[in-house]
Amino acid sequence: MPRDNYNDLLAFVAVARERSFTRAAAQLGLSQSALSHTIRALEAKMGVRLLTRTTRSVSPTEAGERLFRNLAPRFGAIEAELAAVGDLRDRAAGTVRITATENAADTILWPTLVTLLPQHPEIKVEVTMDNQFTDIIAERYDMGIRLGNEVARDMTAVRVGPDMRVAIVGSPAYLAKHPLPTKPQDLAEHTCINLRLMTQGELYAWELRQREQRLDVRVEGQLAFNSTRQILNAALAGFGLGYVPEDLARPYFAKGQLKQVLEDWCPTFPGYHLYYPVRQESSRAINVLIEALRYPSPENPLHSR
Repeated sequence: MPRDNYNDLLAFVAVARERSFTRAAAQLGLSQSALSHTIRALEAKMGVRLLTRTTRSVSPTEAGERLFRNLAPRFGAIEAELAAVGDLRDRAAGTVRITATENAADTILWPTLVTLLPQHPEIKVEVTMDNQFTDIIAERYDMGIRLGNEVARDMTAVRVGPDMRVAIVGSPAYLAKHPLPTKPQDLAEHTCINLRLMTQGELYAWELRQREQRLDVRVEGQLAFNSTRQILNAALAGFGLGYVPEDLARPYFAKGQLKQVLEDWCPTFPGYHLYYPVRQESSRAINVLIEALRYPSPENPLHSR
């Protein structure tokens, strides 16, 4: 294909990524009609339909999906290199897109941003909170924050928090009506609040450990959420036992609003890590954020996993 058609390919990638001519046209600074004409011309030159259009949606055909899957990361790499070169200056500026779990955003990211952003008014941060194992390259994030054991080995990882212990908690009102569990098998007799893993589409099995013994326990109950904070709220309301980060529940222990059970079975996981592609050329804005988030421990330097 002639080199002057690269703009047509960029236009196609934008439509395929956004699944919308309206949003893609706004991103590219084109009219919808001009963008539609560009895509039709590209399909004619290639001799294959790339997009399926209906009155309500736009989606890639099989050929379009293959082209998008191969083009998007390459154009993304070019954009990243251009951005990195453009950011080689004294001041930190630009937008940093981050995906993080809700708890990581609340306990790690937000406290840092409160202090950092007033010092760097030209840095913009866009945070998406989810509990999925997000592919930050495919989803076009600059970085993600997840527990250390969840970070892919082909990523650069920076520890940004201490190890995290989980807790199984219930309200005094709930526990007054049910016998305290003394072993994991007792959970089968309890109403539990489930966590739905959106990526796999399945309920999370509670990971329990006691010395060398490890168990993954499937629990049952009326409620399931994809947010640990909502699980905590449900436990506070007496709807059953919840499996949550201990630091999230700790304030409610002191107030007597929650009690912890099966403490000797609750494991500790590697703390939160910030991660990004190994070969990614980082902008100054990204580097400033990494250094602000880095957990202050000499034995946890920047490392490749």
